[in-house]
Amino acid sequence: MLGISLSRRGFLASSGLALGAGMMGGAVLGANDRIRVGLIGAGDRGRAHINSLGSLAESHNVEIAAVCDVWRPNRESGAGMVEKAFGKKPFQTSRFGEVLTRGDIDAVVVVTPDFAHTPIMIEALKAGKDVYVEKPMSLTVEEASEAVDLARQHERIVQVGTQRRSEGRWGVAHDLIASGKLGHVSRISAANCFNHARWARDFSNCKEEDVDWEAYLFNRPKVAFDPRLLRRWHLYRMCTNGISGLWMTHLIDAAHMLMGSTYPNSAVAHGGNYVWKDGREHTDVFHALLDYPEGYLFDWAMSLTNAAGTHYTVHGRYGTLDLETSTYSGEGGEKGKQIEAGKLESAPNGNHMANWIDCMRSRQRPVADIEFGHQHSVATIMAAHALETGQRMRYDPERRRMFPG
Repeated sequence: MLGISLSRRGFLASSGLALGAGMMGGAVLGANDRIRVGLIGAGDRGRAHINSLGSLAESHNVEIAAVCDVWRPNRESGAGMVEKAFGKKPFQTSRFGEVLTRGDIDAVVVVTPDFAHTPIMIEALKAGKDVYVEKPMSLTVEEASEAVDLARQHERIVQVGTQRRSEGRWGVAHDLIASGKLGHVSRISAANCFNHARWARDFSNCKEEDVDWEAYLFNRPKVAFDPRLLRRWHLYRMCTNGISGLWMTHLIDAAHMLMGSTYPNSAVAHGGNYVWKDGREHTDVFHALLDYPEGYLFDWAMSLTNAAGTHYTVHGRYGTLDLETSTYSGEGGEKGKQIEAGKLESAPNGNHMANWIDCMRSRQRPVADIEFGHQHSVATIMAAHALETGQRMRYDPERRRMFPG
């Protein structure tokens, strides 16, 4: 199925984005300056971001000025939503490079399939744009590290789409754990489970003449047009590293936030394709174990075959915290030292997109800064590689290197 690899440099040149040009110099925004955003990816998630930015148009003086999508129906539908929300027709293109070279674009929102997240972000950072990037931030440690270095070098604001960092209850839970009330936390257990084919998007209306196939495959192996790779990309290895990246990202990032962790020591994983014989190249059941230097084990499971078992629990020496119900109790605690049952204090949720926009003006780092994106990327990449290779994966944070052992 796989053919000759398309040159990324050649594609970017044809997109109007010159490599090696260096940073174009992002404008210094004043409090009253309008922020103009380019949307790269106008599918379901991209349209959600149109609504989010539209709700902030007046309060945060922001507008979407460009819409990029390789599939014409998505692009035109997204552009129509933008015009309705902001009262102006946006620039439209199938080539993200044409967005990045525009001098009237301050920032971009990257809402593509997983394989394009960091490569497009890297080019955006080189072009002097601030970035909102969907999760998982990266599928390779090397690209994640390059992106962090570019963001710091060029002083760009990057918000990663791990929204739990804007949800108040997770901050309250962090404080509870840090207080020592639970005692030493030695295990965090999480699971996502559902039992319907939410990925099975219709592709009968996805015609080759409506797709800029070269743009879609800009850094992937050059293969013949296949609408399934566009509409059901979640199933294929050339597009994503599977449910580790697609789903564990949120849960492992939350564990990092709860525990003040950065990188795991090691990861192992197992899984298989047990039910969905639909041409997928990824598992439909997955289980990972990650060991952390703070002295706890994180276990995460996902099943696409049965909807029972969704949970997020933090297990301490004196009790257990349940993040699904925002309650804690002495269940499982040491006899005579169990904590009294209680409920997490209520805390307001922040607006993840608004935080990014505010930080573009203040130049402070956002709540889901690229540093945290690097950390969740490493963890999910380790788990994906452990599954693929059957080996325990380790990580050296000083050398920023993953290795078996």
